[in-house]
Amino acid sequence: MIRRSLRIAAWGLSGLAVVLLVAFLWLRDSPYWAGITLFAESKRVENFRNMDRVFPYRSVAGSDDVWAFGEEPRPLPLRYRYAGEDRDLAAFLDRTVTTGLLVVHRGNIVHEEYRLGAGETSSFTSWSVAKSVLSALIGIAVEEGQIESIRDPIGRYVPALAGSAYESVPIEDALTMSSGIAFDEDYDNPLSDVNMLFITFATGAPMEATLAELESLREPGSFNDYISSDSIALGLVLEGATGLPLDEYLETRLWGPMGAEAEAFWSTSRAGQVLPLCCLNATLRDYARFGRLYLEGGARGDLQILPPNWIEASVKPTAPHLQPGDNPASSWTFGYGYKWWIPETPQGDFLAIGIWGQYVYVDPLREVLVVKASADPGFDERDHESVAAFRAIAAAVAGE
Repeated sequence: MIRRSLRIAAWGLSGLAVVLLVAFLWLRDSPYWAGITLFAESKRVENFRNMDRVFPYRSVAGSDDVWAFGEEPRPLPLRYRYAGEDRDLAAFLDRTVTTGLLVVHRGNIVHEEYRLGAGETSSFTSWSVAKSVLSALIGIAVEEGQIESIRDPIGRYVPALAGSAYESVPIEDALTMSSGIAFDEDYDNPLSDVNMLFITFATGAPMEATLAELESLREPGSFNDYISSDSIALGLVLEGATGLPLDEYLETRLWGPMGAEAEAFWSTSRAGQVLPLCCLNATLRDYARFGRLYLEGGARGDLQILPPNWIEASVKPTAPHLQPGDNPASSWTFGYGYKWWIPETPQGDFLAIGIWGQYVYVDPLREVLVVKASADPGFDERDHESVAAFRAIAAAVAGE
């Protein structure tokens, strides 16, 4: 009797093992797998420069008329000041799992390095740096008259959001992460709204349906709370207003005119919708060209690509809840403009930030750009230190 029971138990365990193996093999070959393994420690570095293997995408052509950089190599500072102590810059780059670093001063590349298998032609994923690109596209659409006013409600351009909490949110409040919509942006919680988004992208669920399920938490324009759903709403606004998909609008209004040297690509959901919250993929030099527009008043020579007044409004917030420092009306100590961050103790500098340590740092006073690609597991705690390192780099290459 005991032997029979043991045999039955063994058969049961064997059957369960087979079921689990079949389930694993099915999952591995399913559209869910990319979302599940995207941030796995063993895959991050490789995934972040090969997102074409993770998600579908749409190509964004480079330009036949490349905006050239000069070459003027010079050493970076050995150290920077942070938290009351001098720290080693090389150790910081190692510790933050840096995969690429590019420094530009007055249109000249003064430092360029690639790590962990990356190279000059690698396409680094932007993560939320793409939000700053999205902001630029919104500014262009306003200048063209495609969007009448950034005080227009989102629902005016996205009929699918009629009756939802986003319908009446002004475009400007989504630009400044002040929509008041309830959304959990906790990347450490596997069941958070933002992590669930990547699963829905892998399944092809429409973005409009996801946004329509969200509820309002507070009055729009009263509190700065970083939520990626606001950028998804803005992407839908841009497509609704222009009648063009985001990749095509980027290519014709920004990427081509600014003289990008390489083809970029923008990741999409399984349904083919471009992901407005993230996932533009480009070379470091082309990210630097984008940042350079913000150094040069939105112009490439005589060609005005971004409206100067849009650039100024994007990086100089005036509303109280958007100011840097200890702000009770904000969930963070950096200030926030139109998808650009403003550090504490402002020096006129600003930056685009993506999770896992992606940065486009702009210092107009010193005419310096720093672009950094990373796969930093400690990214949540590193933004302040990164600004300290970038400020030291900017001061050094500017000759201070």
